Amino acid sequence: MAVSIRLDPQIEERLDQLAALTGRAKSYYLRELIEGGLDDLEDFYLADAAMERVRKGQEKVIDAKQVRKDLGLDH
Repeated sequence: MAVSIRLDPQIEERLDQLAALTGRAKSYYLRELIEGGLDDLEDFYLADAAMERVRKGQEKVIDAKQVRKDLGLDH
C-alpha cells in the first residue's frame, strides 16, 4: 500500500541524513517507525476508548475485591 505524508522540513532532513549515513532507504525507517509505534498507538487509543465507554456507563466494570473473591484469592 502506498501512502503519502507531509513531513516537517527538519524531520525530513533528519530522515535524509539517517538514510544517507546508513545506506538504507527512508522508507525502511518510516516502516520501522510505524511498525514499532503502532502497538503503542493501539494500546493508548483503545484504552482511551474503553475508558470513555466506562465514563458513559457503557462498559461493565468489576471492582478488584469482586475479582479476588471470584478467583478465590481472598483468605
